[in-house]
Amino acid sequence: MTKLFGTDGVRGTANIHPMTAEMALRIGAAVGRYFRRDSTGVHRVVIGKDTRLSGYMFENALTAGLTSTGMNVLLLGPVPTPAVGLLTRSMRADLGVMISASHNPAQDNGIKFFGPDGFKLSDHAEAEIEALIAQGVENASAAEIGRAKRIDDSRFRYIERVKSSFPRAMRLDDLKVVIDCANGAAHHVAPMTLWELGATVIPVGVAPNGHNINDRCGSTHPETAAEAVLAHGADVGICLDGDADRVILLDQNGKIGDGDQFMALMAARWAAENRLKGGALVATVMSNLGLEHFLQERGIGLERTGVGDRYVVERMREGGFNLGGEQSGHIVMTDYATTGDGLMAGLQFLAEMIRADKPSSELLHQFDPVPQLLKNVRFGEGQTPLDDAGVQAAIAQAEADLAGAGRLLIRKSGTEPLVRVMAEHEDAALMERAVESVVQAVESAVAS
Repeated sequence: MTKLFGTDGVRGTANIHPMTAEMALRIGAAVGRYFRRDSTGVHRVVIGKDTRLSGYMFENALTAGLTSTGMNVLLLGPVPTPAVGLLTRSMRADLGVMISASHNPAQDNGIKFFGPDGFKLSDHAEAEIEALIAQGVENASAAEIGRAKRIDDSRFRYIERVKSSFPRAMRLDDLKVVIDCANGAAHHVAPMTLWELGATVIPVGVAPNGHNINDRCGSTHPETAAEAVLAHGADVGICLDGDADRVILLDQNGKIGDGDQFMALMAARWAAENRLKGGALVATVMSNLGLEHFLQERGIGLERTGVGDRYVVERMREGGFNLGGEQSGHIVMTDYATTGDGLMAGLQFLAEMIRADKPSSELLHQFDPVPQLLKNVRFGEGQTPLDDAGVQAAIAQAEADLAGAGRLLIRKSGTEPLVRVMAEHEDAALMERAVESVVQAVESAVAS
C-alpha cells in the first residue's frame, strides 16, 4: 500500500483513492483500534467537518469504522479545525477527527487527527496507524459496538473559547470588520464571535452549498474581501480558509498582510511584555528573510522547521515556545490553542489595533520583505521530477547564482501533486531568472 499520510493527514480528490468511503471506513477502524489497544472501558472520539459535500460521506464512513472497534462517536457537525482540537481535550475524548481539505478546492477532502491532548498526531503515530490499515483490524464483539451521538452546541462552545482569548475589558464597538469565511467551517462562528464582541460585521463567504468552499474567496483569494473592505470603508479584513485554521489579514486599503507580518507584530509585542517563551518565534523555511532580519534586530530568535503547522507545533512543544506559524497564515499561540486558529489570530490583531491605537495598515507592515517568488509545477501520478538529472542541474546552478544574498527552496507539496519552487534575493531580476530556470526544467521533466 502506498503511503497515505502527508504533511496534514490524508488528503486527495473525493471518491478517488485514497479519499474513498471504503478507505475512510478502514482508516476509522484502524485509528479506533489504535486508540483502544491495551485498554478497556468507555472510549470516545469527536468528529468535525467543513462544508464540502463529500463530508457527509466521510463522516458516515468514519463513524462506521470507529464504532466497529468500540469507539463512541460524538458528531460536531461543521466546525473549524481548531474547534476539534479544543473539544477533543475538553470532552475528554481519546481522539479527534477533522474532515477537511483546508484551502483545497471543493472536490478534494481530507482527514486530520488529534490526540487526547488536542494536538495533531506525530509521524510515528501515523505510521503505526498506516500499518494497521494495511494489515486490517479485528472488530469489536457485537456487545461492544460503539454508539454515535450528535453534539448540538459545539459551535457555541468554540465561540466562548475563542472569546476568552480576547481581553475581557476590551470591545470592538468602534471597528468595522470584513470577515471572509471562504464558505467554509467558520461561516457561522466567525461573524457571530465578532458581533458578540461589538464589531460592525461585513460577512463574506458565508453561504456554503457544498461546492463553493474556497471558491474565489477566503485566504487563498483575498481579493474578494479586499473589494468589500474598500466598498464598506472597513477598518480591517480577516480572511479565513475552508477549515479556519489559517488567516490572511487586509488593511483598510485592501492591502494584504501575510502570516510573517502578523508574527513579527506579535513576537515584538510579546517580547516587550516578557511573554515570548524561549525568546524565539517558530516559523517554517518558507518565512521571508525580512522576518528573520526583523527579529535579529530585536534580539528575538527564529526557529525554522519544515513546512506544515504540525511541524511548527512539534518544535514549539519540544522547545517550550508559545508563538509560531507559517507565512501562509497558520498562526499558533499555544497559550490559547493547540493548533493554528485563524479566528483567534484575527482577534489578537484587533486587540492590538485597539491597544496601539493604530490603523491596520501600520500594524501590518512591520518589515520590508526581501523579494520572494514562489511558483508551482503540477506533476502526474507516479512522476518524480526532482530526480531528473536536468532538474538537479538547474537547481545547482540556481543555488550558485543566488548564493550569498538569497536562498532557493525546492520541495514537493505534502497536500497536492505539486513541486514548489521558491527563491529570495535582494536582486529581484536575478531571483526571477533562477526560479524560471528551475520551473522550466521541472516542466520539461514532467512533459517527457
